Amino acid sequence: MKKSHLHLYVVIVLAALLHALPAAATEPIQPLLAELTRPNATLPGAVEAPSLVSDDDRTAAESEDTSPVAAIFSLEELRKTNDDGGNFELPDTHLPASDIPLTLNSKVEYFLYYFQTTGKQAFSRWLSHSSRYIPMMKEILKREGMPEDLVYVAMIESGFQMQARSWANAVGPWQFVSGTGRRYALRIDQWVDERKDPVKATTAAAIYLKELYGLFKGDWYLAAAGYNAGENKILRAISMYNTSDFWEISRGSYLKRETKEYVPKLLAAAIIAKDPARYGFTDIAYLTPIEYDTVTIPSRTNLDLAAKLIGTTYESIKELNPDLRHWCTPPNYPDYQLRIPKGSKLAFEIEYAKIPEDQRFTERVMYSRYQARKKDSLKSVAKRYGVTPAILAELNGINLKSRIAGRSLIVPVKETVDFSHEGRTSRTATKGSYAKYYTVKSGDTIGSLAKRFNVSTKLLAAWNKLKTKVALKPGRRIIIAKFTKKNGEMVPAKTEG
Repeated sequence: MKKSHLHLYVVIVLAALLHALPAAATEPIQPLLAELTRPNATLPGAVEAPSLVSDDDRTAAESEDTSPVAAIFSLEELRKTNDDGGNFELPDTHLPASDIPLTLNSKVEYFLYYFQTTGKQAFSRWLSHSSRYIPMMKEILKREGMPEDLVYVAMIESGFQMQARSWANAVGPWQFVSGTGRRYALRIDQWVDERKDPVKATTAAAIYLKELYGLFKGDWYLAAAGYNAGENKILRAISMYNTSDFWEISRGSYLKRETKEYVPKLLAAAIIAKDPARYGFTDIAYLTPIEYDTVTIPSRTNLDLAAKLIGTTYESIKELNPDLRHWCTPPNYPDYQLRIPKGSKLAFEIEYAKIPEDQRFTERVMYSRYQARKKDSLKSVAKRYGVTPAILAELNGINLKSRIAGRSLIVPVKETVDFSHEGRTSRTATKGSYAKYYTVKSGDTIGSLAKRFNVSTKLLAAWNKLKTKVALKPGRRIIIAKFTKKNGEMVPAKTEG
């Protein structure tokens, strides 16, 4: 190991101890760490090591940050001691132009390094998706009188993934929990989750950030921290530490690590996203900006019908309308504004007008997932969802005596919140009879699907009016199971038609 590496290693170990141990226990460590982190400090018997932070490269904000823990995160030192010389870029004092205040200190440098190394693959995906949503989001932020570069809050929250969900059940590109979403007029129910709508969620986020900005007297760092932890948490931290300086507050133990890292992560993401090539992101497959027309839907309508009318796919309609949780526009939502591919509005309106209202929507039964609890049994769960234990066991590929505690089970549910891709079902023409559908993928055959869903090829072919040797076209929806209601329970249908 090089002596300069050893010096850095000792500093990191001591700083980690300083961070982890109670304050009283760190008193003997602090003088040694302070000595090792001063410019030109050396280990006993070692050659001089380069300083961790060059005074010439400090910004005003960084010059006030003198804590030893902060000093070890200077990644210029890590780059210098890299055996292969490294190819990581750190910005100089000329940061990119931005309408939110950018600064450079050791904590921001840490994330600049992280995004170019360990986090590079994820950041590349963020950049790829950013081009699809940033133009639209910036327009909304501008309309609400907010800095356009707040779009990078969505970048670090979700990577611009509309379906993103956190461990805390924060949802959508701006990661709203349900309570905050409803506070800002986002509809969240079993049919619609507007936290996933890029337009409505961005509008809500802009209003929330505007309120946070006012609450924290024009300090965007505190506003961003409040967005992550909640405004009350940050207000208590300000009172506890008697300062409104985010960097000072983040040195204490009150805020969680996630919140302490939130602001430097946001600043690093903005710095890189404004000049990706400089930081090694030169081969990004940028997506085209999202564009769409909007049509008024007066009554519940199947999305696959809407797609068929304009020659597009169910998946494309779902992507443009990520707030829709099921196969149709929601009930009790007159004049729902459905997004369709740009340029198809006139054709849609002409064709849609030809469809009688009672033929626009088909009632369906869906399949959801249920996380079995400790005291659950196959019998108790089956009773809850109105099926027999045998049906539930068959759906999940288990036997009647299997223990289900902790297992994620597929359950048949009418009009539920969630449903699986393979679990969309539809009521057939016969009252009380239901069919479970599957969307064909490349490579599927009648034989392979019959084996997969434990049904005979003859029956599968009969249900779908297919020849047993016919090739299946990817994207086609076929019936893979039929059920009928008997004595209040769903049981497998016995007929072949």
